Amino acid sequence: MKKLIKLVVLGTLYFVHLPNVAAQSWTLRQCIEYAIAHNITVKQQQVAVQNSEVQLSTARNSRLPSLSASANQSFNFGRGQTIDGTYVNRNTQNTGFDLGTQIPLFTGFQIPNNIAARRLDLQAAVADLQRARENIAIQVTSAYLDVLYQKEMRGVQERQVQLSQSQLDRLLRLFENGKKSEADVAQARSTLANDQLALTQQQNQLQLSLLELSQLLELSSPEGFDVEEPVLPADGGNVSAPTNIPDEVFTIAAEQRPQIQAERLRLESAERNVKIAQAGHYPTLYLSGGIGTSFYKTNGFTADPFFRQLKNNLNKYIGLSLSIPIFNRFQTRNQVRQARLQVENQQLSLEATQKALYKEIQQAYYNAQNARRQLESSAVAEAAAESAFELMQKKFENGKANATEYEESRTRLLRAQADHLQAKYTAIFRQKILNFYRGEPLY
Repeated sequence: MKKLIKLVVLGTLYFVHLPNVAAQSWTLRQCIEYAIAHNITVKQQQVAVQNSEVQLSTARNSRLPSLSASANQSFNFGRGQTIDGTYVNRNTQNTGFDLGTQIPLFTGFQIPNNIAARRLDLQAAVADLQRARENIAIQVTSAYLDVLYQKEMRGVQERQVQLSQSQLDRLLRLFENGKKSEADVAQARSTLANDQLALTQQQNQLQLSLLELSQLLELSSPEGFDVEEPVLPADGGNVSAPTNIPDEVFTIAAEQRPQIQAERLRLESAERNVKIAQAGHYPTLYLSGGIGTSFYKTNGFTADPFFRQLKNNLNKYIGLSLSIPIFNRFQTRNQVRQARLQVENQQLSLEATQKALYKEIQQAYYNAQNARRQLESSAVAEAAAESAFELMQKKFENGKANATEYEESRTRLLRAQADHLQAKYTAIFRQKILNFYRGEPLY
């Protein structure tokens, strides 16, 4: 188990010393691994794992014998009884030394059940750690894809600015030749200014997305931070229709997801705690042994030297101690009741976690279906809007359409492009989440 804990901790520390954020763009895998290594929640769960390991070590060590040493010094003053039965005034002092040990022979199976329960608690803590790592990985993936979406939207706005600049340049040439009015030029300048403003707003939105991702990575500053832009197919990264129904996905996830494993392990631990509580009904047997000596001195009498007395007064003992519980005010009975109630509560917790997971899978399944349909529809709408804009652009350049009609067509194209981009990244994320429940990695 110690090797398992070390592997988990080392896994979270992988990629801690990544290059400077300004040196290169980060991939999704680098972002996830760096976030896992630096996230506070993950670190807290690592501490919880270490704490469970200490508790397991304590339970194992309870089998070992105890060893204790003691020393005492006493002074007596006033009247005391002598060996012949008379009382006299005298002062005495006594010095004693003892060394003893106690070994548990039988504790009603409390020790082995306690070791088993703490081992299960440690395994549950490891599962909780894996769950925390998965949660931060999902958050980073979502933020990463949002950055990519904002980058593509910036590209759309940049193309709109270029298009508006080209139209303005064309109208200026026509105006110089007397073929366009000053009002047409002013309208084109206004359109360009609006597009430049939209580009600035989109750049700000991109910076906010990068800031959110950098905060998930626990970076001290987002300055110089950027992400690598993977080449994605136009269909949204090969997003296909979900092939597994929710029940099939749940069957796979129920055996793999760490939150289910953790709850099952805690249920087993709770059942062991019932046996630990029941140990109070059994007698306990301990083996004890020790060695002791003392020095005694009475004022007015000659005593043997200190070390000679220690040698002469040396005594040893060994014995068995049997304790049989008869009546302890129903404490053991109530402890057993509480332990069984905890088992029942943990069964409900496991059931609730399973239902929550099934709901998550249902939502992921239908979200993936809807996102794929929306992606297909948005692709058709974008193609139609692009075709319509190309026709409108030609009519506008030939003077067969006015500026208002041209602007409306361009706005519809911009909206269709934005909708398609959003649908693409939504479909990618939904597909990743569904695949994640099937056991596939996020990157």
